[in-house]
Amino acid sequence: MEPRERAKQITELLEKYNYEYYVLDNPSVSDAEYDRLMQELIMLETEHPELKSPLSPTQRVGGMVQDSFKKITHQRSMLSLANAFNEEDLRAFDKRVRDIIGGDKVTYMAEMKIDGLGMSLVYNKNLLYAATRGDGVEGEDVTSNVITIKSIPSHIDCDGDFEIRGEVFMPKKSLEKLNKIQEEKGEKLFANARNAAAGSIRNLDSSIAASRGLDAFWYYFVNAKDFGIRYHSEALAFADKLGFKTNPERRLCDGIDEVIKYIEEYTEKRSSLPYDIDGIVIKVDDMNLYDKLGYTAKTPRWAIAYKFPPEEVITKLTDIIFTVGRTGKITPNAVLEPVRVAGSVVQRATLHNEDFVTEKGLMIGDYVIIRKAGDVIPEVVGPVLSRRSGLEQPFHMITNCPVCGSPLIRKDAMHFCLNPHCDARKVESIIHFASKDAMDIEGLGEKVVEQFFAQEFFHNIAEVYSLMNHRDEIINMDGWKEKSIDNLLEAIEKSKDNSLERVLFGLGIKEVGEKMAKTLSKIYHNIDNLMNATEEELLEIPDVGPVLAKSLVNWFANEKNRELIQSLKDVGLNFEYRGSTTKAANSYFSGKTVVLTGTLSSMGRKEATAKLEDLGAKVTGSVSKATDVVVAGVEAGSKLDKAQALGITVLNEAEFLELIK
Repeated sequence: MEPRERAKQITELLEKYNYEYYVLDNPSVSDAEYDRLMQELIMLETEHPELKSPLSPTQRVGGMVQDSFKKITHQRSMLSLANAFNEEDLRAFDKRVRDIIGGDKVTYMAEMKIDGLGMSLVYNKNLLYAATRGDGVEGEDVTSNVITIKSIPSHIDCDGDFEIRGEVFMPKKSLEKLNKIQEEKGEKLFANARNAAAGSIRNLDSSIAASRGLDAFWYYFVNAKDFGIRYHSEALAFADKLGFKTNPERRLCDGIDEVIKYIEEYTEKRSSLPYDIDGIVIKVDDMNLYDKLGYTAKTPRWAIAYKFPPEEVITKLTDIIFTVGRTGKITPNAVLEPVRVAGSVVQRATLHNEDFVTEKGLMIGDYVIIRKAGDVIPEVVGPVLSRRSGLEQPFHMITNCPVCGSPLIRKDAMHFCLNPHCDARKVESIIHFASKDAMDIEGLGEKVVEQFFAQEFFHNIAEVYSLMNHRDEIINMDGWKEKSIDNLLEAIEKSKDNSLERVLFGLGIKEVGEKMAKTLSKIYHNIDNLMNATEEELLEIPDVGPVLAKSLVNWFANEKNRELIQSLKDVGLNFEYRGSTTKAANSYFSGKTVVLTGTLSSMGRKEATAKLEDLGAKVTGSVSKATDVVVAGVEAGSKLDKAQALGITVLNEAEFLELIK
């Protein structure tokens, strides 16, 4: 058989076996047979490079590294959905639909709202490209990453252009595996599966996406009518036949009462699903009605998303332990029997301070209600009094530091260890210094700092820059190899070039947050000017109050802190502001108050804020009459509505990017 024919034959077999394994969960061949065919195809493509294509099964392991993702304009806008939060909202949606189309009942398709990353797949003459939602009009070409997801067909048996949309997600098992690896490496854990999926798909190295165990469900065949399909339910069945993975939990509902029953059912089943959902999507099944029902500027009127209330679970409070922060603040923390909440396993939750524990009436041994604030941060809602046995132990606030034993003092609601030599404070200060928002030393996370501090490789911030002296010792430690330690040392060296505001924030001066560090750096330009500033001079700066001014002057007056600055200068740290002040003066945003809302596809909220502040803007969190500009990304909500009502200038992502160039 000719090499081209054999390669084609093997490709078709491997696609078939992928579909059976990853979509049907019913493989017809052994792993050994699959691997044998894959090796044969790799050999054929090696001997005949002209046979290799980006969509070959051999490319699903990733390996492409890109500088950036190119932009793709969607053939049809990827709209977001309006939200419903209760039965009243759902019935109001149903009434609006029936008022427009007439009739007593409407047939709806109810589907899982997967908590992942929206994606569009376009097959053009059987060549595939994949794009993120972006701002709904323009997304990013992430084909090289999406093709590594083995449940997605790289070819389909279909003539003409074909576009299908869905959600790329990370199954719960994949998240658990990934976080175990992150923990072993001493790196930050992913808060939830959605963040992990989004980070994987938007990684410029496709081998990262390939290693993360991603999957996808497809829920909307965009141009179904071109294929003579009228009903959404039929379109999903057609997608099934073509080899796409659609969600089997969907259900056709006759009227809104059946939809509500379905929602009640899956509110109970939610935690048992192998993937995270954050709601239920309800769509009118008859696609011929879509144009009649119409669209708003952001959403279709023929669909709505019911959002679950914050998930609450019950687990046991087995202990309350105390941690020491870099400022000496003592925080009580709940130790919990491990429980899964909103996408991840929770074992700890902050209890903030003594008053919080007292007001909640918590006792060690209580069964407590746990939820995640914003589906991210675990919080203890309160005890389940009906489950008390009488064996619970009352909470007592400690009077001495749990690390150094120094007496604690109480200030307002907080307790503090004032010993500047407390090891816990030193460790926390180094963790803060190396963190992403400060010096951004990748690889020097919490676990690694604790490990190296215990080994006495460093005792303070300045000694981080002498870590290369311990290279041979680190290589002999479990979990460290030459490449990992060299990457860390390179990240430490690279951090020396950071702009002044990062160093200033990293020093952990009380009252000096990330934003204030940037403001001070712009005004004083270098550390020496700031060190010599008086309280009176500082008070002339907007947003600088007496507490902050006094804190800064006192910190720089301390001889130990001046010695630290000199030590950091000696190892080559930059203490100059590297931002542009002329750029801000000529910027559209200079002097304007700006609010960011929704999700930007091109950058995170912190990066966008930093860019705006560089251009002279003041970025705030809420819309008011004082707001000059609102930058609206995908799924912008009430802030956008308020801005439009007040007649405030609104920029979409494309307009924003053009103005910050």
